[in-house]
Amino acid sequence: QVEIVESGGGLVQTGGSRRLSCVVFGLPFSVHILRWYRQAAGREREWVATIHGSGGSISYANSVRGRFTISRDNSKNTGFLQMSALKSEDTGVYYCMMSDYWGRGTQVTVSS
Repeated sequence: QVEIVESGGGLVQTGGSRRLSCVVFGLPFSVHILRWYRQAAGREREWVATIHGSGGSISYANSVRGRFTISRDNSKNTGFLQMSALKSEDTGVYYCMMSDYWGRGTQVTVSS
């Protein structure tokens, strides 16, 4: 049974930083691409970042490039999203996705 569990969300001030984690159970973690998405209230879910299994290929949405860093620890079946210079428009529920499986998300609220 596959389960993806995100954590690390919360309330953060504008300009602050936050690190999200997602642990994946039930999949051969190291061979799969890991993606982060987010969804703001009333808006469609949008892609944020992708990292390939080896960690050698990484891509970001234009809206977060230079501020967010995606990474993974294959020994711990865990992915990360380090977010910096946070803006109010970064507010939303952040989801981890692997092999078409989704976690339930973790809420990030950026407020001044």
